[in-house]
Amino acid sequence: MPADALTLTAPGPDGEERAVRLSSPGKVVWPATEAGAAITKADLAAYLEAVSKPMLRALADRPVTLQRVRGGIEGEEFYSKNPPKGVPEWSRTTTCTYPSGRSHPQLVIDDLATLWWTAQMGTVTWHPWPVRSGDNDHPDELRIDLDPQPGRGFADVVEAARGLREVMTEAGLTPFVKTTGNRGVHVFAAIEPRLEFLEVRHAVIGLARELERRMPELLTTAWWKEERGERIFVDFNQATRDRTLAAAWSTRILPGAPVSVPLTWEQLGDVDPAGLTLHTVPDFLAEHGDAWAGLHREAGSVDGAYALWEADLERGLGELNFPPDHPKMPGEPPRVQPSKKVAEHWDADGNRVEGT
Repeated sequence: MPADALTLTAPGPDGEERAVRLSSPGKVVWPATEAGAAITKADLAAYLEAVSKPMLRALADRPVTLQRVRGGIEGEEFYSKNPPKGVPEWSRTTTCTYPSGRSHPQLVIDDLATLWWTAQMGTVTWHPWPVRSGDNDHPDELRIDLDPQPGRGFADVVEAARGLREVMTEAGLTPFVKTTGNRGVHVFAAIEPRLEFLEVRHAVIGLARELERRMPELLTTAWWKEERGERIFVDFNQATRDRTLAAAWSTRILPGAPVSVPLTWEQLGDVDPAGLTLHTVPDFLAEHGDAWAGLHREAGSVDGAYALWEADLERGLGELNFPPDHPKMPGEPPRVQPSKKVAEHWDADGNRVEGT
């Protein structure tokens, strides 16, 4: 019979002991699969302790959005931007401004005890912002998601990632790669926190378009799925305010508890991402270490990537679509699927003509 609760203790940043009550530790979060046994809340807590050093390196001093579940991954799923009720008094928050102009606090996860507490609250995936708590408007990470469409395998994603590495390196950035915990990869680079979100997004679009020119049969920047075909989507909108990616070493809300794992560029293509799960990753980390330990050792300049955006403006290439929860932006294309667009209903700036 599982215990009703466990009390977990971990030192805080100042060395003081912090206690977290883990209720229903035997509760199943991930059901059993052919590849592994069921995973309980206690198993998740043990995993977080095992990877806490590198995972906190990815989370600490950043606002974090929590992807939570009720009743395990097969139950209700939701995102918490506001800190959940009952935040421990020793945890801290930082105020973020959203595309709507609203502002409110988000949790900052600086230590293992806070990380455990979020797991107690049903968190299964942690999504840090690309900014630090002291300046929530100027990203210090440039992030690109390579999202394979149906018909593409992981070998295609590896080829795309290597091409992106080349483009980013030429632009003066030092790219780092990780699995997503699903079918794609994430490519990050540390940057100087000088530019606002919109400018960083434009730098990402510059990189994405250059990559698309070099590998047009493999990659696309097409926002609408009906225009992508089987090409891999270079998701430039992950650089937009309030868009986040799963943290390095975070579990994902998918069967078997896959993990988003940093790799060296040499490991990419040799390591099967399907084998990187909550069950296997602690041993992988112990053997290989954290490939992202040096991510923020030296921040790069965004200037080279932004120059690609400016060169495309001179070629007549302009703004790309924003996510639907963002306000309409100047120069943005019409927010309607190309197959449903009636040309005379839209003006040159992408705004619907009144009365149509």
